[in-house]
Amino acid sequence: MHAPRRLADSFIHLGLDATAVPQPPFDGLEWYEAYGERHGADGREGRLVSAHCFTQSWSSWEMHPLGEEVVICTAGEMTLVQEFPDGQCETVTLRPGEYAINPPGVWHIADIAEEATAIFITAGEGTQHRPR
Repeated sequence: MHAPRRLADSFIHLGLDATAVPQPPFDGLEWYEAYGERHGADGREGRLVSAHCFTQSWSSWEMHPLGEEVVICTAGEMTLVQEFPDGQCETVTLRPGEYAINPPGVWHIADIAEEATAIFITAGEGTQHRPR
């Protein structure tokens, strides 16, 4: 058995054949490119499980074109803004224990008033970003 790990420090890749693969420590946006190289062969069925603590609103929008993303708030409060392909925007405020789903192709961003922590289960293949 392996020693316990902190999800915020060591994300998990859920892959084909029901595998769960601990990832190297997160060290910035370049990490995602290396993650894609490590697990890209799993295609749209691969999922990244990560945890992040936020003290400010996100600086850019993101969109996952090939699958849904689950956002689970575990501490604090965050307001998730979703922009649908037809231009319609919806907001939902998440508190501890609550979750929302970002559908494929929907741009999303989070506003943080004070501090929030969330777990993300992401179908990340083809993820795109754009400035706020």
